[in-house]
Amino acid sequence: MSRIGKQPVVIPEGVEVSIKDNTITTKGKLWTLEFSFLENEVEVKIEDKEIIVAPKTEKSWAFWGTTRSVINNMVEWVSKGFQKSLEINWVGYKFEVQGEKLVLSIGYSHKVEMQVPAWLKVQLDEKQKNVLHISGFDKQLVWEFAAKVRAKKKPEPYKGKGIKYVWEHIIRKAGKTGAK
Repeated sequence: MSRIGKQPVVIPEGVEVSIKDNTITTKGKLWTLEFSFLENEVEVKIEDKEIIVAPKTEKSWAFWGTTRSVINNMVEWVSKGFQKSLEINWVGYKFEVQGEKLVLSIGYSHKVEMQVPAWLKVQLDEKQKNVLHISGFDKQLVWEFAAKVRAKKKPEPYKGKGIKYVWEHIIRKAGKTGAK
């Protein structure tokens, strides 16, 4: 039995949810999203500000938890969106946002330019200039772009220089100690 599928999805204030045939539509202050579920496998209904997902057959348990998770993410996406923060560490390394481009100064002989997708918002932190916030409505797209930015200069374990997630802790290694 799916433990995730058993939990109802709570609809927050400001979010409208409607079901028509096998399509569920969520509309919030930020975006409107649609998802087509397998109506032969799962039943989706709205009761008292909650969305309830139930399997129709024993074989449809595989779709039960997945459908509930996708619907829960949709409700979360349209209400507040998702954000991922990156931090750049080392002398001279910096982020710059120039219109629709993200420019990285990361120790190469040239600056690395990345095109920011239209559905994402990229901005520098007001207090810390070495922190970059990537936000958008789709968790997968936000995390994918953040991973692409991080991949341009992964943090190295000796000095800790590079691009890392804000929550990430880099395990440091000891360097060479020389001959004794």
